[in-house]
Amino acid sequence: MKFEMTKYEGGWIELIVGCMFSGKSEEMIRRVKRAIIANQKVIVFKPAIDKRYDKDMVVSHNGIKLKAVVVENPEQIYTMSRDYNVIAIDEAQFFDKTLIEVVEKLAEENKRIIIAGLDQDFRGEPFSIMPHLMAIADTVDKLHAICVVCGAVATKSQRLIEGKPAPYDSPTIVVGAIETYQPRCRKCFQKPTKTKVYPS
Repeated sequence: MKFEMTKYEGGWIELIVGCMFSGKSEEMIRRVKRAIIANQKVIVFKPAIDKRYDKDMVVSHNGIKLKAVVVENPEQIYTMSRDYNVIAIDEAQFFDKTLIEVVEKLAEENKRIIIAGLDQDFRGEPFSIMPHLMAIADTVDKLHAICVVCGAVATKSQRLIEGKPAPYDSPTIVVGAIETYQPRCRKCFQKPTKTKVYPS
């Protein structure tokens, strides 16, 4: 049964993670709307790098939208959150490690922080700061998608280049949607392999 925080003392960090198309942004939006109904002061942030669908909105892959503040760095999140009870942050994997310190400070100031992001990159490896955020969070919900190959539970994000799996040495951050990524199960996920280097 999914646990959802209703009362928080001394601040609260909740993390929503999963692969592409698992419904992370949709779940974050759902929680934010419930907080708004409860007359809590809410602010939503998204990284400037994420310009898919709408540059000023958090948009789930199924089209659900929520107004957001676009920021370049985590320090802006801290500065702009002082008058709010609930702070939501989408696509957290795109921020640097400063976000860890920022959310810790906000929690210490009795804020509720809702964070959504990818837990693994296209290689199937831990994505950036996400493992650290998962460790310090008070709750972590891992969502799943449906594998587009076999229909099983998907936990991986397959990056494609011209229909083929991206090589291991591709950039870690490539913002994209259905044209670039597919949700895959462990069996159907084609893990990128490192380029072999042979001695001369």
